[in-house]
Amino acid sequence: MSAPIDIDIATPMRQWMDILPDAEELVRSAVTAAWRASGGAAAAVEVSVMLADDATVRTLNRDHRGKDKPTNVLSFPIGGAGGSGVGPDAPVMLGDVVLACETVTAEAAAQGKSVADHLRHLVVHGVLHLAGHDHEDDADAERMERLETRILADLGVGDPYEYGDVAE
Repeated sequence: MSAPIDIDIATPMRQWMDILPDAEELVRSAVTAAWRASGGAAAAVEVSVMLADDATVRTLNRDHRGKDKPTNVLSFPIGGAGGSGVGPDAPVMLGDVVLACETVTAEAAAQGKSVADHLRHLVVHGVLHLAGHDHEDDADAERMERLETRILADLGVGDPYEYGDVAE
């Protein structure tokens, strides 16, 4: 049996729910699938996901990455890939994933795919970053893309890279 995954979802950008009434369920299934596929199924973990707007993501991107523009998804690991907990029985706090509504919806339209599929891909991508994966070099990028594609296939989502999709 897999350890529990505590998923906290904040939706300050209510437009997400207008576009995708089942956004929270899509996020939960993507977080769970990504964490389990990353090999982290044994530990109880906590992940926070914020369904935000471009302005929020732009501010975070500027303040934390020095890039004054919105992006589709940002990941903020807590304490590295191992995360941090507050006690021996507390879940490990992996970190936060933040998504920008306007950017995500525009990318989905430009790539000819559903917002739901693009959201699931970006959540998977963000959680894999929290689990310690990156795409800083070609070999790491290829490994991460293969893992994303496999996880998404298990969720019923086609290969996101056939669209030329690039998650940051």
